[in-house]
Amino acid sequence: MIRRRGRARAQEPAAAGAATAAAPTAAAPVAVAPSGGGTPGSGIDPGDGDAAPPHFGEGPADVLLQRLELTVRRRLDGLLQGDHLGLVPGSGSEAGDSRTYHPGDDVRRMDWPVTARTQVPHVRETIADRELETWAVVDLSASLDFGTGLCDKRDLAIAGLAAVSHLTVRGGNRLGAVVTTGERVDRYPAQAGRLAADRLLRGVVGTPRAATGRRGDLAAALETLRRPPRRRGLVVVVSDFLGDLDWERPLRGLGARHELLGIEVVDPRELELPDVGLLTVRDPESGQTLEVPTGDPGFRARFAEGAAEQRRAIAAALRRAGAGHLQLRTDRDWLMDVVRFVADRRRAGSGGASR
Repeated sequence: MIRRRGRARAQEPAAAGAATAAAPTAAAPVAVAPSGGGTPGSGIDPGDGDAAPPHFGEGPADVLLQRLELTVRRRLDGLLQGDHLGLVPGSGSEAGDSRTYHPGDDVRRMDWPVTARTQVPHVRETIADRELETWAVVDLSASLDFGTGLCDKRDLAIAGLAAVSHLTVRGGNRLGAVVTTGERVDRYPAQAGRLAADRLLRGVVGTPRAATGRRGDLAAALETLRRPPRRRGLVVVVSDFLGDLDWERPLRGLGARHELLGIEVVDPRELELPDVGLLTVRDPESGQTLEVPTGDPGFRARFAEGAAEQRRAIAAALRRAGAGHLQLRTDRDWLMDVVRFVADRRRAGSGGASR
């Protein structure tokens, strides 16, 4: 249940699984709450700066995506140039030039035709595959149609996909996507070039919102990338990861062949509840409505403890799958979180989103 005042979006407070007082385990409900402020996340409020992505439901998608792209380029450009040598470790598989044999070279790479012609031992160099194929699995289930910070979680998920697009689509790299809402699964083939990436982003922005009472199926969307097997690359999962952890097994299966990155989208009301008295909340993925006694300090403490445990379980599942973990929050500067993550991965010498 949503109540609006002016153009401000008022959705507070709510969190995963308010159905139980101790441990939230389901999707984030939408609740009634007071509103305030101007137009958070619109991208045009001078007080916002670049901290929030635009609300994609409040204007033409092309204009908002162009504004978002300019913001991303201004703050992220230059982070990844020259950061990866190839898609797979080792010397590569594509034949390159021949050179004179030196003691210690692998004799299995001897270039016998050149050796026979020149009477001097030669070895064949190989060229590493530098083209990266990135697949994004984007969860736009009903639990993401919610937000109490600078933007909705859905807008932040699309902004995270835009950042991945900007950081990976260059030098012949390809980007594809699987978008799931619980009602439908849309596939966008992996294609190279900025124009193809822009078409993909416009398609994702235009994805219809899921109806209330329909749960998302992130595990099924991940399974679509496992069969048939795809060339080795990068798989980015953008979701709030709420509900059961049934997505862990297919994600671990993808990790055997691909590099993984999980982008977790979080709203502060999913972590703790304010004291606003008796509050009516609704879970958009089950349709269940509950009255939550937020005025009870014990209830708020149990809720915060259960929410923290849930987030720890999500982080542990991503670690077990071998995935990098980037958390984006609706109440923080999301681009600064991306910058810190990429810088940390570069310093660590690993791939992730910085490959």
